[in-house]
Amino acid sequence: MGGNNPLVSVIIPAYNHEKYVQETIHSIINQTYKNIELIIIDDGSKDSTWQKIKETETECKTRFSNIHFETKENEGTCLTLNRLINLTNGEYIFLIASDDTAKPELIEKEVKFLSENEDYSLVVFDNEFIDENGKRCYWNKQKETVYDIKKATADTFGHHLEKNRPFNFNSEEFGKYKNLQRTNHVPNGYMIRKSILSKTGLFIPEVPLEDHWLMLQISKYSKMKFIDEIQFSYRWHGKNTASKEEALEDITKLTRRYEKEFVKTIDLNTVLPEVKEFIERGKKYKTLGIPKIFEIRKYKNKNLNTKTTELLLFGKVVFSSREHK
Repeated sequence: MGGNNPLVSVIIPAYNHEKYVQETIHSIINQTYKNIELIIIDDGSKDSTWQKIKETETECKTRFSNIHFETKENEGTCLTLNRLINLTNGEYIFLIASDDTAKPELIEKEVKFLSENEDYSLVVFDNEFIDENGKRCYWNKQKETVYDIKKATADTFGHHLEKNRPFNFNSEEFGKYKNLQRTNHVPNGYMIRKSILSKTGLFIPEVPLEDHWLMLQISKYSKMKFIDEIQFSYRWHGKNTASKEEALEDITKLTRRYEKEFVKTIDLNTVLPEVKEFIERGKKYKTLGIPKIFEIRKYKNKNLNTKTTELLLFGKVVFSSREHK
């Protein structure tokens, strides 16, 4: 253990963000927490991202306990992240994209939480949206950038993610395996306990949504915490088209399909009891042709002389039919 001042490894996978990467780096330089190493890999950017990174090298050598800057041929996000993680020396790992920024106290607050809560392996704070120029903005229903909060349907990324979930992000339900089955609901700017990776393994290139995959794996073995306080700025570039939404839906399905096969290969006695129960219960409904996150409940009411069939999602009834005997 790192005592009262554990080393934090900040990793930045950089790609084609010449306009933003120095702002990202400076948001780490300006952290109130001091014991940080900074590891950046440029994944074969086609613009001047690598030059912008190198321009900060002297300043970073003065600020951080260790730095590693590297550029390589483009290999994609998963392989880049795996190399970044393999280069880390810290007790905790903080991941940030090369166009986002962290508020000055974020790392200090996340270290404090994980240090005081050994049963958690991930902590994340809420995200504000910023535009291409770093100005605070919001999302409308189509995920388009708006600046009038009255026209917004989401003022933060966390609130957007929570909106369509049947649970409160401030509750113990956040980050549970059963609740991550449908889609990922963990915002950006999370810190993880490095030791959890010995159980989860690293990223798999064949899985299209690397963040969703990692969250599913961590939730099998440990707890996650969401803190409803803006400490991270998530860069939003323009409009999100319908085609991108459809593509996201498709790769989410592929990720879930891969996970469905992957759970067949793991020892369920090593996961959290609630996860083991959830997976084993899901197997009972495999032949019904419905997702594992659904359950079917049937019961008889002798007084009303009826039989009721209910379809439940996360324990809540989404469909009910009643037939008389």
